[in-house]
Amino acid sequence: MNFPLILLLLTVITGAFWVMERRRFLPERQARAEEAARRFEADNREAINRGDKSVIDARNDLYARIIRQPWWLEYTAGLFPVIALVFIVRSFLFEPFRIPSGSMLPTLHVGDFILVNKYEYGLRLPVTNTKILSLGEPKRGDVVVFKYPMDESIDYIKRVIGVPGDTVEYRNKVLYINGEEQKQSGHTDFVDTHSLVTLDQREEQLGDVAHMMATDARRPSWVPPQAILKPTPECRYTDTGFICKVPEGRYFMMGDNRDNSEDSRYWGFVDDDNLVGRATLIWANFGDMSRIGSFR
Repeated sequence: MNFPLILLLLTVITGAFWVMERRRFLPERQARAEEAARRFEADNREAINRGDKSVIDARNDLYARIIRQPWWLEYTAGLFPVIALVFIVRSFLFEPFRIPSGSMLPTLHVGDFILVNKYEYGLRLPVTNTKILSLGEPKRGDVVVFKYPMDESIDYIKRVIGVPGDTVEYRNKVLYINGEEQKQSGHTDFVDTHSLVTLDQREEQLGDVAHMMATDARRPSWVPPQAILKPTPECRYTDTGFICKVPEGRYFMMGDNRDNSEDSRYWGFVDDDNLVGRATLIWANFGDMSRIGSFR
């Protein structure tokens, strides 16, 4: 289901009814109501002059009944301001997402509801995702939502590991960016409550960003050839990992759950055109409300 397209169509349709309500339907009802009230007053002038409250209330009720929106306008023109507000906020400012898998453990858990900043990397048209105003670019270490390169109808979330021009190397489960080792420290156990697998949790210093990541002792650091969905000439795979040169306008993404994440190792780089926005905070997790807050 293309929700952005549906929301756009609802905004246009309800907006058209809202304009017609203001310019045609409401003035017509007001004219009919005023004419009916004048006729009522003419028939009941004596009682109104006496200040008969029941007659005055009857006149006011008649006016209100005639001017009231019919049901089909309540559900079109009446909903336009709400739908338009949701459309603007969701399209240009913030959009909520739910984490469906454990590929970003230990940073993001299954069931986390996150809020994504959609303007930080530039304003984009809804539905087409075409950038109309550049406001910034992803930085190494950002957690980003983007259109899955193998199926752009699906949204993915990963961490930016390499930006344009970077050389990303993954060797024996350690990252090297432009030849510099990204230090890891503080090895502790982390239990994935869904798979019941114990992971090796570490703090990784990725450029200026310190964040938690995890590795799985059951899995190797190299990528099986049959698992590569989209081979790219910029990447070379070895028996200890891989090395990739990030081209212009693209980004290299990896999950924090390094050995249990389908990411750029398997389907290549993410185009700037496919970026949705930067994940900023967890606003709910109905299984664990203590998860609410910002993250790195």
